[in-house]
Amino acid sequence: MAITIDFSGQVALITGGTKGVGRGIAQRFADAGAQVVVCARTIPEGLPPEWAAYPADLREFDQAEALIDQIVARFGTLDILVNNAGGSPPSDTSNVSANFSQKIVAVNLFTAMWCSQVANRHMQKQINGGAIINIGSVSAVRPAPTVAAYGAAKAGLVNYTQTTGQEWLPKVRVNLVTVGMVRTELAHLHYGDEEGVRRTGSQIPIGRLADATEIGDVCVFLASPLAAYVSGASIEAHGGGDWPPFLDTPFRNTGR
Repeated sequence: MAITIDFSGQVALITGGTKGVGRGIAQRFADAGAQVVVCARTIPEGLPPEWAAYPADLREFDQAEALIDQIVARFGTLDILVNNAGGSPPSDTSNVSANFSQKIVAVNLFTAMWCSQVANRHMQKQINGGAIINIGSVSAVRPAPTVAAYGAAKAGLVNYTQTTGQEWLPKVRVNLVTVGMVRTELAHLHYGDEEGVRRTGSQIPIGRLADATEIGDVCVFLASPLAAYVSGASIEAHGGGDWPPFLDTPFRNTGR
């Protein structure tokens, strides 16, 4: 019998799901049959009409709580939460303001904590519980020059995942995806033109940047019954990670 993943009748909330990696994750849950709900501080035009979309600033606990309560009231359930909202512009770590760092930590750590806490409250009451997936970063597990606050926040998210991944069992599983470089509609801001994107991708062992939907594929797996025994874990979706700089390119079997 073929293995399939079908989320028909289930509701999946993807924070920051209107663009970038979040949009790719939302699309994959939609492809698997879920009722997709996305949120962002502002909702852009052009989202699929079957998706539900809510404006919210999840750095504020009251707004996170109101959002999730509203979703459960509307749909009767919340089965999957993907804490994707986050990001950071580069900054000079030695001179960055305290206000800037506080905002970066809030959007990359506190939003996930607030949403997870409220979602867990509902999921614990549901017969089938629920699944929470946190979107992490390779910046949590290696030096992160120019995005120190971001890396520190994502490192905190790793521990939060491990802790809640134990504490909230058996009803609610919590896992994390450690994400590397992803090609999105904003890739040019980080990597430059097409040649810059290609050159950056060539430095990754797999030879290219990820597509946002490939991060979505990992999330779909973690939310599915195929991962029923997985909680508190991290899956690396980084194309093999950073190529060690002491290895010269002639030793690489690039196949390109």
